[in-house]
Amino acid sequence: MFTGIVEGTGRILGIKKNTDRRSAVKLTVDLGRNAKGLKIGQSVAINGVCLTVTGISKSKCDFEMIDETTKKTDLGNLKVGGIVNIERSLKVGDRMEGHFVLGHVDGVGTITKIEKRPKEIKIWFEIPKHLSRFVVQKGSIAIDGISLTVVDVKKNLASVCLIPHTVEVTNFQIRKIGDKVNIETDILGKYLLKQE
Repeated sequence: MFTGIVEGTGRILGIKKNTDRRSAVKLTVDLGRNAKGLKIGQSVAINGVCLTVTGISKSKCDFEMIDETTKKTDLGNLKVGGIVNIERSLKVGDRMEGHFVLGHVDGVGTITKIEKRPKEIKIWFEIPKHLSRFVVQKGSIAIDGISLTVVDVKKNLASVCLIPHTVEVTNFQIRKIGDKVNIETDILGKYLLKQE
């Protein structure tokens, strides 16, 4: 489990398809200082997708992905040299500062508009139709693993606002119109709607 409070970014060092193991893709990421104390078998959210560490060499970590992961998230579009958001899994006793994020991405959206303002950036993105009922104004949403509050909802479009700090410590410093983003809707909302 995660909180959506991204701890920093990592750089993609390698992408190996059709590995000799059971996975479809091996992803190698330089986690920098976020690799400290990490062990094989632990979970790390990469752009909001919960992945298991399968190899470690200093700050370089390997993650294996199955076809389902590459098809249902934007991780199948990653390129060597790309920048990804990093969050280590929540430990018992940690502060819950974002919202409950599982790292189980619901779908992929597309950035449609970026409004740069003096003290914030407003980002509009298209939501897959099947997810629109779970996205509510003032509700929580995870975009590329970042816990954010929904500002506007208009049919299959939604917006969020980012403070300068969030832009500086996440991959939103390089995001542009047309980019794909991982979307995880609020788990609490999903369970409430399931009871209807």
